[in-house]
Amino acid sequence: MDSDRPRRPTLDTVASAVGVSRATVSNAYNRPDQLSASLRTRILETARSLGYAGPDPVARSLATRQNLAVGVMLPQSLSGAFSDPALSIVLDGLSSMLDDHSLVLMPGGPSPSMVARAQADVLVAYSLPSAAAAFDAVGPRGLVVIDQPVLPGVPRVFIDDYAGARSAAAHLLALGHRRFGILTFALHPDGFRGPALGLRRSDIPFRVSHDRLTGYLDTLENGGVTPENVPVWEASGSDRELGREGARWMLTRSPRPSALLCASDQLAFGALQAARDLGLSVPGDLSVVGFDDVPEASVSDPPLTTVRQPLAEKGRLAGRLALTLLAGARPPRPARLDVSLVSRASCAPKK
Repeated sequence: MDSDRPRRPTLDTVASAVGVSRATVSNAYNRPDQLSASLRTRILETARSLGYAGPDPVARSLATRQNLAVGVMLPQSLSGAFSDPALSIVLDGLSSMLDDHSLVLMPGGPSPSMVARAQADVLVAYSLPSAAAAFDAVGPRGLVVIDQPVLPGVPRVFIDDYAGARSAAAHLLALGHRRFGILTFALHPDGFRGPALGLRRSDIPFRVSHDRLTGYLDTLENGGVTPENVPVWEASGSDRELGREGARWMLTRSPRPSALLCASDQLAFGALQAARDLGLSVPGDLSVVGFDDVPEASVSDPPLTTVRQPLAEKGRLAGRLALTLLAGARPPRPARLDVSLVSRASCAPKK
């Protein structure tokens, strides 16, 4: 029966179909400067039509005796990644464990073709949506997930986002607040920003966004606040200017919220600026809580109350998991890290 099973296409399959040598097909992937643009295009188009995804990164690594590489799949552009201090700290922790290995960054919610071509033997997925097409191209390579999604049998490093959000909302309820607004990052991967109404609050494919938003709303509801009466602004990313925009919308509503729950410190910093823009005092007129506890949180004006997660440790643990997979060991179990609320001067009792 095995003889009836279709054979996987190889370099030789593509070379025969195009009518060139095996080395020429290899150059199309690894040394494109050696070919004319038209020939390379013809080779790659033929390869796609045959279902050939490119040279196997593991085989290439072993053949060249190079250090094994780790690829990191990011949901945003490189500029967006490096301007996000929380992500930068995670990447720093990850890279600190991989000093003897190459690190390949794949930004922008990488396409399957980008992932297939990546010369990486283990892949790390950072906060991608559950249905990201990039996972279709992982193939036999090892995979580690940071935060999301949850994939069967795949080791994951994550925090209890739901519990962290609950602690933030409970803190504000204990201070007597009853009028809230929520600033969240993307609920759906469509680039939307604006008030999150109706269906945008349901079937959220980003587990982190879902758990933080649900944690806020569940806790407020338990405290007597109707979730449908809590305005939610959805930002297209974790960016302080987006937080500023969303907070200005929140703070010009009537009645005006007395407290804002922000899904990241970056969004919270934007909310602090929006309050200043409108002549509001924090925490006199408005209390603000962030999430992450990046270094700036302790020195912002005012210092930010926030949910602390161990960002550097998250990256280091993901790096250790990647090394385990590179060594050919059995995939480790998921690892959950603790969070805690850090109370600072951006919150005060409701007057």
